[in-house]
Amino acid sequence: MAKIGFDFPEKPSKTALYEVEDWYQHLLAERLDREYQPIKRSNFGEYDMAVNYLTSVLEEAKAIEKVAIFNIDHMAQIRFTGKDAVTLLDRVLPANVAVMKTGQCKYSLLLTGKGTVLDDLIVMRFAEDDFIIVINAGHDITDEARGMKADIDVIMSYKKDGEDVTAKDISDDLVKIDVQGPLSYKLITRLYGNSVVKNRKKPEKNMGFFTFNEFDFKGQRYILSRTGYTNRWGWELYVPVQVAEEQFKRIALEALELGGLVVGLGGRDENRISAGNFGLPLNGSEYNPKHTPTNCPLFKAAIDMEKEDFIGKKALEKDKANDKKMVLFITEGIVSGRSIYKDGTRIGTVTSSINSPNVSQEKREFIGSQRKNVLEENGTAAIGLGWVYHNPFNVDEDGKDILMENEKPVRIRVEFYREDESGNPKGKPVLGYISGGGVNPATAPRPLKHIQNL
Repeated sequence: MAKIGFDFPEKPSKTALYEVEDWYQHLLAERLDREYQPIKRSNFGEYDMAVNYLTSVLEEAKAIEKVAIFNIDHMAQIRFTGKDAVTLLDRVLPANVAVMKTGQCKYSLLLTGKGTVLDDLIVMRFAEDDFIIVINAGHDITDEARGMKADIDVIMSYKKDGEDVTAKDISDDLVKIDVQGPLSYKLITRLYGNSVVKNRKKPEKNMGFFTFNEFDFKGQRYILSRTGYTNRWGWELYVPVQVAEEQFKRIALEALELGGLVVGLGGRDENRISAGNFGLPLNGSEYNPKHTPTNCPLFKAAIDMEKEDFIGKKALEKDKANDKKMVLFITEGIVSGRSIYKDGTRIGTVTSSINSPNVSQEKREFIGSQRKNVLEENGTAAIGLGWVYHNPFNVDEDGKDILMENEKPVRIRVEFYREDESGNPKGKPVLGYISGGGVNPATAPRPLKHIQNL
């Protein structure tokens, strides 16, 4: 089968919002009375992406308390159509695609036959024979020399002869902008009207979590899904490319009026890790082709082990007795590249770590650090995710982790060491603890009535 994925680019690509981001940078300089500086950028998924704007990573991470705007145009959208599209997707993906209703979104993974992770994604069903899959940056590239195969080519490689399935990358038609945080309802409805956030079948009610709407605005067709990167209230907006710059300006200006910010890669990573009891894993960090997703926070959301079959199921069934665990930790400083130790024994490895302004003082004080920046009233700590070899939590009679004892979150003190070439700990450890209570509550699934009048 001829490849559909793109060739590896000669240089990092630019998003459709690349130029208008500089408009935002000038606007920030004026609004915040700061000297204009070029945007801090990094190659992410072969896209030239903003790490942060004129505001710092910590300022942008804090914006989630009001409203945070993300340029996510580096992510790709693939459309699968044809009467056998649902059969193919249900055969490949571990989510139960066949039972999805029109207007529903579903989080899932693209696995190898060994049960390891190629990508995580969101499936949206537009009709019986019409689906869009949203995938991560760089997963639209097929390059054999670099060992890269686009998700679209991986999925279509499982298409059987005679099946009616057409796959097309439609990313050039849409620009993805995320609107996250408690004031996201106000921002979306101010700009596009109240009807766009209502239940498509019961318009007197609000949209449910992990559903999407389509709506027309000034002659253009938009998609709005109640999903997002942060596990807080919010939406992902798919804007027609013809009006993307104009709409980004409207959204950014409204966010600033509401006390929010446009947030770069750094703030988004913090928002991902700080969401809920366990944070959210990131493909390429917590997920990769070397590890199965067994015992990761979103395993049950992404994988239906009751399905008759899917790619990687047999491997996951063999792996289900594995006691490894993905955990969230709070530390006195960044611990990237370190291993996790408890009572002198290595128990796991760090996969993500970033400074956070969203850790409460009580949680920072529990670390036992002597660092002033950790202990001061508006201090910061670092947060992160990692894999440990065995579940550190006790479990109840139903096999669920016990995260609260005596009405207090379970916290397991650990240390983070660098290691020498022989794998032995060296130097001074960074102090921290595995947190059963996470950093901030996950609000995304909660009813919109809690924010619609803010």
